[in-house]
Amino acid sequence: MNKNEKDNLSAKIQINWYPGHMAKTKRQIGEQLNLIDVVYEVIDSRMPRSSKINDIDDLIKNKKRILIMTKSDLCDSNKTNKFVKYYESLGYKVLQFDLQSCKNLEPLINLTESIMEEEFSKMANKGLSRRPIRVLVVGVPNVGKSTLINRLVGQNKAGVGSKAGFTKQLSWIRVNKNIELLDSPGILWPKFEDQKEAHILASLSSIKDEVVDSFQLSSFIIRTMYELYPKQLEERYGITSISEDLIEEYDLIAKRRGALKKGGLTDYDKVSNIVIQDLQNGRLGKVTFDDISNL
Repeated sequence: MNKNEKDNLSAKIQINWYPGHMAKTKRQIGEQLNLIDVVYEVIDSRMPRSSKINDIDDLIKNKKRILIMTKSDLCDSNKTNKFVKYYESLGYKVLQFDLQSCKNLEPLINLTESIMEEEFSKMANKGLSRRPIRVLVVGVPNVGKSTLINRLVGQNKAGVGSKAGFTKQLSWIRVNKNIELLDSPGILWPKFEDQKEAHILASLSSIKDEVVDSFQLSSFIIRTMYELYPKQLEERYGITSISEDLIEEYDLIAKRRGALKKGGLTDYDKVSNIVIQDLQNGRLGKVTFDDISNL
């Protein structure tokens, strides 16, 4: 497939991914909801709007909730902090973590216990004994739910994968005598009405690679980086302007990164994968692709 054919194909592709286990997970959460005291709603700091489950309120009803923003080390803190303030203004209790380096999750444990104190006081007045707090951990794929659980437990109780859709079923995990967690697979929604939101999710690895055209996705990343973080794009690839078809930009990246076929032709597939991996691994710098003004 040549470059023009790729352009024509990519322009027609719509991103949607809603495998059967996601619908099953939502049903199972509904069945277990009466057991749940608190919900840890986990979102990615680089996409604090796009990674927020759009029907979360229907899913968890009126349960007490803590909004946990992961990957804080990879986000544009100036932009993401605006979302923190926005969510706090709506009454959310918000905590941010870099789960790769964070060794102290006491603030989360303390907050969890504090928001249950009133409930436990009522139980004590009725002569009921204090029991472990039951917490549901929920979020879109690959935002760090399993890593969060492993940090809380102190060992690898929850499997961790680098690809979206790694966790496939609900499972209970005990943190300590006071807290029990219900780990859940990442869930999305049946149809993306906003394809920009879908591309943001795919760019930051919350949508399975196999359902996304890599050339289309890398083109989205280049254009978004040029719009939001042009200096970072220039530092990584030497790109100072972008053309309509991005041919020159792909050729430039290919020469810089050795993504050439025989005869010096650009390997567009290789360049696409380089751009996607560079973004996801933080090599394009700290980014936040959501804009507070779009709320």
